[in-house]
Amino acid sequence: MILFSDSMMGCWQVEPPGSYQQDPWAMTDEEKLQAVPLIHKEGNELYRQGKVPEAAAKYYDAIACLKNLQMKEQPGSPDWIELDQKITPLLLNYCQCKLQSEEYYEVLDHCSSILNKYEDNVKAYFKRGKAHAAVWNVAEAQADFAKVLSLDPSLRPVVSKELRSLEARLREKDAEDKIRFKGIFSQ
Repeated sequence: MILFSDSMMGCWQVEPPGSYQQDPWAMTDEEKLQAVPLIHKEGNELYRQGKVPEAAAKYYDAIACLKNLQMKEQPGSPDWIELDQKITPLLLNYCQCKLQSEEYYEVLDHCSSILNKYEDNVKAYFKRGKAHAAVWNVAEAQADFAKVLSLDPSLRPVVSKELRSLEARLREKDAEDKIRFKGIFSQ
């Protein structure tokens, strides 16, 4: 059993054995490498439970551990690339959380950074396409979804659903615009 004091509140907290997690900034490099798969697993479990903000925080912590280690490597070196390849799936999971939280511009930024390095990443194109569609970047969304299909034709049903949804939203928006602008132009 570990006893913690919260100096700001003057409270003590008792945690069961094995439940204490050291903050990533206080870990050694080896501890960070060992912690990442566990943090990733915790993020996945939180996501499955519908705790999206908490899952995003876990993915962010795991990414931070790996980025910290990556900064100590020569960019482009085998170790740097290996760490980058571990960061990518975490970043995609983080982006999925941000999509659900409707933080579309963050998704656009992160997916674009992945695609600058790994131009055949289907998941990054798909998530970026969804984010583009959400912020009315129609041509960009269509281009990303087309790229998904060229990389993985088996995703046609999922991509078709996204494109139908986008088209329906566009028709709805056009109808609203016609109603809104009808009075302006008829005067």
